[in-house]
Amino acid sequence: MSVKAFELVPAVERALLMGDKARINIECIECCGKNLYVGTNDCFIYHFLLEEKTTSKEKLTFSVQKQQHKYLGLKKPVSELKAASALNRLIVLCDNTIMLVNMLNLDPVQSGAKIKGVVTFTVNENPVNGDPFSVELGVISVKRRTIQIYMVYEDRVQIVKELATPEQPSAVCLDGYFLCLALTTQYIIVNYSTGASQDLFPFDTEEKKPIVKRIGREEFLLAGPGGLGMFATAAGISQRAPVHWSENVIGAAICFPYVVALDEGFVTVHSMLDQQLKQTLPFRDGHIMQDFEGKVILATMKEVYVLVPLPLERQLLDLLASQRVEEAIVLVEGAQRNIPKEKFLVMYRRILQQAGFIQFGQLQFLEAKDSFSKGQLDARELISLYPLLLPSTSTFTRSHPPLHEFADLNHLTQGDQEKITKCKRFLINYLKEIRSTEVANGYKEDVDTALLKLYAEADHESLLDLLVSENFCLLVDSAPWLEKHKNLFIVCSDILTGKIKDTNLNLECAILYGKLEEHDKALHILVHQLKDFQAAEDYCLWNSEGRDLSYRQRLFHMLLAVYMDPAVANDTLVMAAVDLLNTNAEVFDAVRVLRLVPGNWSIQLLCPFLRGAMRENMHSKRMSQVALGLAKSENAIYKHEKLKYKGLINLSEKKGCQLCHNTFSEPECVCYPNGILVHIHCAAKRNRDSASKQHFTNPSNHT
Repeated sequence: MSVKAFELVPAVERALLMGDKARINIECIECCGKNLYVGTNDCFIYHFLLEEKTTSKEKLTFSVQKQQHKYLGLKKPVSELKAASALNRLIVLCDNTIMLVNMLNLDPVQSGAKIKGVVTFTVNENPVNGDPFSVELGVISVKRRTIQIYMVYEDRVQIVKELATPEQPSAVCLDGYFLCLALTTQYIIVNYSTGASQDLFPFDTEEKKPIVKRIGREEFLLAGPGGLGMFATAAGISQRAPVHWSENVIGAAICFPYVVALDEGFVTVHSMLDQQLKQTLPFRDGHIMQDFEGKVILATMKEVYVLVPLPLERQLLDLLASQRVEEAIVLVEGAQRNIPKEKFLVMYRRILQQAGFIQFGQLQFLEAKDSFSKGQLDARELISLYPLLLPSTSTFTRSHPPLHEFADLNHLTQGDQEKITKCKRFLINYLKEIRSTEVANGYKEDVDTALLKLYAEADHESLLDLLVSENFCLLVDSAPWLEKHKNLFIVCSDILTGKIKDTNLNLECAILYGKLEEHDKALHILVHQLKDFQAAEDYCLWNSEGRDLSYRQRLFHMLLAVYMDPAVANDTLVMAAVDLLNTNAEVFDAVRVLRLVPGNWSIQLLCPFLRGAMRENMHSKRMSQVALGLAKSENAIYKHEKLKYKGLINLSEKKGCQLCHNTFSEPECVCYPNGILVHIHCAAKRNRDSASKQHFTNPSNHT
């Protein structure tokens, strides 16, 4: 399907180029930045300055200023021009000779550096030479079946390699070490470093003009048989499907993601992403098409034009306006490599969101959900289509520019109740999926309140699950909505406000009290109303899962207190309390339990609990002793390390022990952290003599 991707804008008009000289024809063009060079059949080079301008109607035009022109003096057409901006040189092919001229004044270089016997040449845009002030050329020589590789410098040229080819080449393109050649009967790839070659496919270059175009790193576009534009890599394979262009193509260019082709009467634009013809522009008498740094320039014999790509955003909007969602998504994804990452993400998400609303309007719910998810849609954009679903306190306003053209759900469905029901069902599923994800962060109240309203309106089975789980429903909006739809689940709202005391929904009450952290009320219901002691014990385990031991202990003590409530005491509750203690001894604080149990309970009755409590107590004490011992050991190690860094200890017969005050007779002592020296036997005696508890100046008594 067609899309307007380019506009053809005049650049250099006939009068500016040749004045009244009718026989002057354009032979070649080159563009480098704002500099446009034109080579003519009368051996002149023209230099123009090309300035882009935007009119008040946002239409792009070009202002062209002629800088100068130069006659090369060979009386032959200027066949090819290539700019080498790093060298400030223009590489010129004229009369089978390559020469170098200054880019600014067009004067030939004084050294007279030339390459003679050249049919055509190409510049290596992926050079293997590390010198930034040189240019690599691939040259087809007049010498039969020969390709030559040259290095071009500011004032000299140097041959690097010469290769023989199986047939006479007529077109060449160079990328790295790889030459893509059009021979007499076929295309081939040659690695000029290793000499390895790879046949691509047959093509009779004597019948039709060959096209060899580099489109990326080690990838080429070729004119194939049957009017096909074929893609080939340096490995000899095709990673893209071919485009079907005219049988009589005479030029091609790449302006990603489009392939632009020129024939005798038209310019055609195909997408590299889906290979479809997107646009056709009439262009008579065209014979040159080149792309320069993303700019496509065409020429007739007398005039130069620029094929200006329309802004990507405009192309995308045109596609979405005609509801060609898939093409828009393919186009924006294909353009990713040419757009800065942050700008691309913003554009990509917005296109996906717009695409999602188009799909939603067509009731393509699966596709819409996928687009909304990938585009990270603010769910309120979707909720706002449904009247009264957003909370009354919501401050949300729709995106501007708008993501869609719908006023509300009635506008979208034209009042069709079946479609409205389907749309509401879709929103329920969508909100259920995103409410617990990062997408809903910042507006969970809006999402959960809208979901509750949809559940209540549809008498949905998931309403109770929503209410008893952690949610962000706004009560001021939710309660009236539940009452309005007379839903039985309104009791959940009543429980939360303490209004139901006499219903028989005891289990539901217990669950809600648990969610509200009112565990004593929940346990009272489980024990005294439901009389389900195992459920009460499980309740304590479930609600303390993932919490610390003190939290679990608090719940079990609550349950024990409920069992032993003197106001409702009976043998059944006593036995339940005994079972609880005997089976969960490690959870309880034994001291608190012994203070709570009646004095007439026998030790035999609580024997399992007491054994377990004693065992737990002994285990805790011993573990504490182990931890203390390890800490002391670690402390001693650290102090020993610290002591080592203090330097040498001077011990002499004149120094005395600070405990017994006798001098040292042996080179052995105990040194305290404060530097005090004592005999080994004195230190041992002091440590044993705990009753005396002598203190030194340093309060630490650890060595």
